[in-house]
Amino acid sequence: MSYLLFAKRLDELHTAREAKANLLKRSIDEPVFTADQQQLRWSRFKDEAPQAMFEQFRDEVFPLIKDFHDGRETAFSRFMKDAVFVIPTPSLLDRVVHMLDDLPMEDRDTKGDVYEYMLGKLAVEGRNGQFRTPRHIIQMMVELVEPTRTDTISDPACGTCGFLVAAGEYLRDHDAELFHIKENTDHYHRGMFHGSDFDASMLRIGAMNMTLHGVEDPDIRGVDALSGENGTNREAYSLILANPPFKGSLNYDETASDLLQLSKTKKTELLFVGLFLKQLKPGGRCACIVPDGVLFGSSKAHKAIREELVENQKLDAVISMPSGVFKPYAGVSTAVLMFTRTDSGGTDDVFFYDMQADGYSLDDKRDPVDANDLPDIAARYRQWRAGDGDFSDKSQKAFVVPKREIAENKYDLSINRYKEVQYEEVEYDPPAAILNQLEALEAEIQCDLRQLRELVGA
Repeated sequence: MSYLLFAKRLDELHTAREAKANLLKRSIDEPVFTADQQQLRWSRFKDEAPQAMFEQFRDEVFPLIKDFHDGRETAFSRFMKDAVFVIPTPSLLDRVVHMLDDLPMEDRDTKGDVYEYMLGKLAVEGRNGQFRTPRHIIQMMVELVEPTRTDTISDPACGTCGFLVAAGEYLRDHDAELFHIKENTDHYHRGMFHGSDFDASMLRIGAMNMTLHGVEDPDIRGVDALSGENGTNREAYSLILANPPFKGSLNYDETASDLLQLSKTKKTELLFVGLFLKQLKPGGRCACIVPDGVLFGSSKAHKAIREELVENQKLDAVISMPSGVFKPYAGVSTAVLMFTRTDSGGTDDVFFYDMQADGYSLDDKRDPVDANDLPDIAARYRQWRAGDGDFSDKSQKAFVVPKREIAENKYDLSINRYKEVQYEEVEYDPPAAILNQLEALEAEIQCDLRQLRELVGA
């Protein structure tokens, strides 16, 4: 379906250039299809008989998609080189083509929604602890960091590029003049978005995801971000959004040496936090998802990375999420860490939020429910950043903890360490009264049994 969506987009692109040429009464600039390739356009092959369509798409259209680069090599064209056409039968291809043709897909929003739906159906556990981050959690994180037109945004474990897509959509929705200046437009399409992953299939899906959401040429690379061979992009980004793999380990010899200086460990979840710090420019900010073990782990490496965030950088927020957020694919408890690279400290009070609901049931079904803390998280965080409100009551969902208290607790960042639980006083009857009640119930039971015996003649 990814390839079919792209084939449809190519025809739309050619049609737009064709209309422009007709309006200006001149030849088409950079046509997608040559004169002898017109039969490969979506608008032409979709009306063919199933068998003819199947053979044409397999033998001509699909190779065209693989080689398409519109005059330059893009992330999509790079990762399409090893793509394989796997639709098995002409009848299935015919059904899918006509279903897509019936959808109103004139704008990137609809195409993006269709693709996001498809990605949701692929939300299975990947290798090395990879999980697709729920879209509503991604959107919450993007709203908290508020990307700007001048940002250079990265996800070093990008997978299907969900964070990068959401950041791009946020800018489109919140910056009305984003594309009024050519420099901004060029930066958005070719310089703003950067992602890397070592899973070639995910990279191909991610590149397609970005393309269908209107980003022409993102920088998507097939590399292992933690490897010592890929330690060149340091201090390169102003914003990092990520959900790195939660499990797995690397050999010391394979890991970039500057990451081991921060936290000497083989655990990928700790190494990625160190990587984010190294890749951020001074003043750059990060929002990332980590397993709860990062917050309270007792090993030397765990303590070192937390101390680094609190003492040498600026730790902004810890948002605790319920364990059902990643169900049905994982029941791991997680949190969102938000921090700013300063290299000179700056942590004062840290914003904590105890998320208890995300708008969906926390079981394997994940059905929509009314309870949803996400809007409140964004509102309360902005309120705190603006210096409004009182966040001293640690029995509330949102509260702040002074840096001094965190340091005294050996840089433990788990919310249960600081949240105060309010117990409701419950009054019970005196023991003698309870015993009297039990005796009365026993007498009533015995009376009923005697009546039952009389009825059955026993």
